[in-house]
Amino acid sequence: MWDPAKYLGYADLRARPFFDLTGRIPARSPRRVADLGCGPGNLTTDLARRWPDAVIEAFDSSPEMVAAARARGVAAEVADVRTWVPEPDTDVVVSNAVLQWVPGHDELLRRWAGQLPPGAYLAVQLPGNFGAPSHRIVRDLAAGPAWSAELGAALLREEDAVASPHAYADLLADAGCAVDAWETTYTQPLTGPRAVLEWITGTALRPVRAALSDERWAAFRADLAPLLDEAYPTRPDGTTWFAFRRIFFVARVPG
Repeated sequence: MWDPAKYLGYADLRARPFFDLTGRIPARSPRRVADLGCGPGNLTTDLARRWPDAVIEAFDSSPEMVAAARARGVAAEVADVRTWVPEPDTDVVVSNAVLQWVPGHDELLRRWAGQLPPGAYLAVQLPGNFGAPSHRIVRDLAAGPAWSAELGAALLREEDAVASPHAYADLLADAGCAVDAWETTYTQPLTGPRAVLEWITGTALRPVRAALSDERWAAFRADLAPLLDEAYPTRPDGTTWFAFRRIFFVARVPG
């Protein structure tokens, strides 16, 4: 289950990669813009402002996120990105921090590149920090003797959950697209007690939360917190620096 309030706790910091991604889409008057994994809709509204004449198609797999998006006035639907097929007039596709949850998403990218109309843009952003201490510590703790029995089936993504910008560029170039691919590591200034734990609670820790009772979830957080505090020390001014690596690519379908 996604918690829209927790996810939006760092809305400005989480939104920055979205704007860096969409800023590289040169489409002027798209007919339809699809937001795949729209979350609570706070960024979908920016797509509508940028392209006011376009049909905005938005969906997410989380009913909670879709409800939050609808409360913002976004006509979002509950759907699965794995089965999505673009409408013939889809000129822009935005997938912001979604495909890391989909094993084998390279096949989806190939399929979409073949289904989108000539000249359409496919813009994708994914987290590239699965090798960071924040994620390694969670995986190690979940696999340890105290938690492996309960969390063995939890969907904790490994470092190979996403590819490199080079690999995505190759994949889409082989599909005939013109590709702009890059990566950025943001040094995020987090604040508040146990800031990194709170940050990843809204995203990376979702599978753990879903697998545990309230009592066991509190116990897992209690075990995890000091490990994260050691890896991410807080400065005297209360700031905790968090390296936030992201992978981007914008592909233009030939034609």
